[in-house]
Amino acid sequence: MIFTETKLKGSFVIELEKIEDKRGFFARIWDKKKFEEHGLDSNFVQCSISFSKKKGTVRGMHYQNVPHEEAKLIRCTKGKIFDVIIDLRPQSKTFKEWVGMELSDKNYKMLYAPKGFAHGFQTLVDNTEVFYQVSQYYMSDYSKGVRWNDPAFGIKWILTPTVISKRDQSYTDFL
Repeated sequence: MIFTETKLKGSFVIELEKIEDKRGFFARIWDKKKFEEHGLDSNFVQCSISFSKKKGTVRGMHYQNVPHEEAKLIRCTKGKIFDVIIDLRPQSKTFKEWVGMELSDKNYKMLYAPKGFAHGFQTLVDNTEVFYQVSQYYMSDYSKGVRWNDPAFGIKWILTPTVISKRDQSYTDFL
């Protein structure tokens, strides 16, 4: 596994080290020790998947408040997404900055978002599936979000959004 830190401290792009032969390839996608060597939270307690039918669907930008903040490891297992994380840690030098990258079933990349980050994505093709590992159980009372098009962040989505939930549209401007 190859860990490359993004411009947002503590967030990483993780690429597979494939062992290939005539059958195809083998690669490790999870290694607790490797995550700990990079100072990442490796205590994943829950896994979830989302499936989006339509290209252009936006899901996010979601996070959980203290004391139930969550780190996330995100991988696109079918299709292609533009995955986005926002640094919401007020003490961080990159507070309110975002990083976006393509994750797909072809590039096998993963994105690690530490605690204190909002996460969301846009599907770039129909019938897309995303797999998440999270370090905290879902706590509805602590579940929050920021709007996908909030001017405080200026996220440059790849496509014009086609489907967004009422909840994700209803978040007020971030102050």
